[in-house]
Amino acid sequence: MVGPDNLSPTEAKAAFFYGTLMHPRILRRVIENDGSHLQFCPAVLLGYTRHKVKGRNYPGIIPSTESSLLFNTELGPNEDVVRGTLVVGLTESDMEALDDFEDVDVTKEYARLTANVRPLTTLSSLSTHTEEEDALIVLHAAPLPPREDLRPGIQANTYVYCNSDELEPESWSFPDFVRNHAKLWFDYVPEKA
Repeated sequence: MVGPDNLSPTEAKAAFFYGTLMHPRILRRVIENDGSHLQFCPAVLLGYTRHKVKGRNYPGIIPSTESSLLFNTELGPNEDVVRGTLVVGLTESDMEALDDFEDVDVTKEYARLTANVRPLTTLSSLSTHTEEEDALIVLHAAPLPPREDLRPGIQANTYVYCNSDELEPESWSFPDFVRNHAKLWFDYVPEKA
């Protein structure tokens, strides 16, 4: 297994996914390949909050300071952290497909930024990633260690939501998505230009 400490900036790209793309079947559909070249692990992004997008079954993240101002609320100690999946080994073609999926260039719904992501475990091959509902939920539900005990961060791409007025104050739930909405995304077909 490759560990996050073994990555160099010259290798393939890393990305942090916090919503629909946490599901391996959906990620494979979006990048239009089997993902056998990819490694993944559960991870966290500090200083951000994840919210439901109004009228949608996918989320958006914004900086926690923006979330506090937007929703006029103080965040608790574990409310300024987003759980997700760190994926390493993405090719330029994979990243182009992901940018298209996230509407980076067309509607500008999301902006791709680089962030410091904290892996929660060592990386494993995406080919071993479960698609079974309960196992997926458990994988991303383990209690978080204290912040001072988190692993060192690595730089990864992530997609930050640009239209914060379209976010609900309520947090988006991965377990709810897996149980009630993921199947709707299994037949996703990328639009061709």
